[in-house]
Amino acid sequence: MAFTTLIQAEELAALLAKEPGRVLVCDCSADLTDSAAGARVHAAGHVPGAIHIDLERDLSSAKNGRNGRHPLPTREAYAARMAALGLSGDMQVVAYDNAGGMYAARLWWMLRWIGHEAAAVLDGGLPAWQKAGGRLETGASAPRRAGDLPLRASLVQTVDYAAVLADLGPQRKQVIDARAADRFRGENETLDPIGGHIPGARNRFFRDNLGADGRFKAPEALRREFDAVSGGRSGPELVAQCGSGVTACHNLLAMEVAGLHGASLYPGSWSEWSAQPGAPTAQGAV
Repeated sequence: MAFTTLIQAEELAALLAKEPGRVLVCDCSADLTDSAAGARVHAAGHVPGAIHIDLERDLSSAKNGRNGRHPLPTREAYAARMAALGLSGDMQVVAYDNAGGMYAARLWWMLRWIGHEAAAVLDGGLPAWQKAGGRLETGASAPRRAGDLPLRASLVQTVDYAAVLADLGPQRKQVIDARAADRFRGENETLDPIGGHIPGARNRFFRDNLGADGRFKAPEALRREFDAVSGGRSGPELVAQCGSGVTACHNLLAMEVAGLHGASLYPGSWSEWSAQPGAPTAQGAV
């Protein structure tokens, strides 16, 4: 059975004990303000055999000043990169990070984007792994043999700037912004040159998807909370957005857990939106 949303630490341990060669564990630890931090965190301690996935190098493409802080690569380039890192089409991927799943969810979503369904986020991350008795490995991971990863039909949907702009309005799709409430209001903006949000967007801070134990909330609780934000709209009526298309994937993962399937990602998010000449913006709470 493939894991396609979340996996518990005990389930990962059982998989690694049974079929270690068919599981690719990915440590996606990163820091938006320090590009070298993820590698340091990985070296300090990771799930045995895990490789480090770099947000800038592996999960993003080149910036041009108008396409956001973490633009997507092409699907072909991304599939080739993951194959080079050791992923084959018949493998289960398990992702985790040092930030409650915010970077791991980006990997999860991008794998679904290239049609690889057997991808899951380790619920509770490294703390849950250690609490379950899992040991840690230190230092850099050894390179893996390149895998054979086919590019399959995408399992997710995306929208671009033009589509979001054309769809603004109360009777159209609902944009859900995963950033912290102060950044949504246009306050304390430190990552993008302009503060605020897309007009009509509603705020759902991605960390609200987690309970006090660092694990995702129960599906029923997540569904109630997303329905409260969206007005009860279905998955296909929702567009997930954040600062640069990273934490929005955390909301998309939570929506999948909650049974809200079919929501779209706006990959460029606020960092792309706010860089477009004449783009409408809004400030304050909704």
